[in-house]
Amino acid sequence: MQIKDFLINPQLEELTQHKTVELPVACYETTIKQNVHGYIPLHWHNEIQFVLVTNGNAEFQINEEIVKVQKGEGIFINSGCLHRADDQTDSSSVYICLNVSPHTLLTKELHAKYVHPYVQATNLTYLKIGINEDWEKNILRAIMEIHQLIELKSPYFEISVIHHLNAIWQNLIMNGIQLEYRETDILKSQRMKQMLYYIHVHYNEKLSLSDIAKAGQLSRSETCRYFQRIVKQSPLSYVTDYRIQRSLILLQDPDANVTDVGYKVGFNSTSYFIAKFRRHIGMTPLAYKKTNM
Repeated sequence: MQIKDFLINPQLEELTQHKTVELPVACYETTIKQNVHGYIPLHWHNEIQFVLVTNGNAEFQINEEIVKVQKGEGIFINSGCLHRADDQTDSSSVYICLNVSPHTLLTKELHAKYVHPYVQATNLTYLKIGINEDWEKNILRAIMEIHQLIELKSPYFEISVIHHLNAIWQNLIMNGIQLEYRETDILKSQRMKQMLYYIHVHYNEKLSLSDIAKAGQLSRSETCRYFQRIVKQSPLSYVTDYRIQRSLILLQDPDANVTDVGYKVGFNSTSYFIAKFRRHIGMTPLAYKKTNM
């Protein structure tokens, strides 16, 4: 399944249904460059995620950290963590994405001991999965097995999927991770999500730095530091980027008018919209519209 229009709600929670009829699990292949934005935008979900890069090299951002993952390697991204994915140096990056509800893992009695503490740990936002250690190889092999099982849907495949999921989790937690729980990290994530949510609800209105700071209950200077650490740009630059992202979707409509689209996403000047669009996308909105038609 290729998600070309990556759907997230204003709170940045991914809207893709991470389950099949039989299982609260989704496993699909994604080509990063085929997304309407050219990358997988910043988002989060309650499911834990395992990724196996099958072609090219990908760059993942998880909260504040950047992780490069090469072909054959993988990464674990924990529940609730903000993350995005980019194709590294136009490498035609493709990866298998396995999203799993933590409640799928183990029995209810064992979940409290072997799953919940790891999902809640503030120092386990992600874990890169290389190709050298046995536990890493076991996880990567199981991701591929699950992908094939869900694709083929042979009789009793659900039982095999659950078996491989538990094997993946066992290999991950036996890696000797020392768990930590810091309230400040939880609060930081919540405030960042609040500010991004505010932008995503009000992006088509006039927005100021003070408005965004108030949404996160921070000072303007601290708001700027949050954005530089997590989204690698200023709050108002992020607003402009998000408006351009929204315009890309509207321009897919054959009847869309460039001036109308600009105003709908929050630009009060057509010329300013065109200039910003050209700077971000490398062509005018009209050229982009014609190209996609």
